[in-house]
Amino acid sequence: MIALTRLNSHQITVNCDLIRLIEASPDTMLTMVSGEKIVVLETREEVVAKALAWRVELLRSAFGDNPTAIGAEMAASSLAAASACEAVHASRFRSEQAA
Repeated sequence: MIALTRLNSHQITVNCDLIRLIEASPDTMLTMVSGEKIVVLETREEVVAKALAWRVELLRSAFGDNPTAIGAEMAASSLAAASACEAVHASRFRSEQAA
């Protein structure tokens, strides 16, 4: 969640996972995945920086300050997904060979 400011200076909090598009034309307009449009005072670059900072904090809270742990966790997830896909394909191949 990131804090942003509407054009009327009203503070809002936005779930940055739900931002689909950020446009600067000249005001910064967020298009949410729902289609809702939100115009804010912050620049496109500031919105991106806030979203990235929020994501870093989220990962730190999950994995601590150990970047190796983050990489290891991601590698383990990728390996598990690849193994599951391989098992499905092997099963399909055996079924096709039996038929």
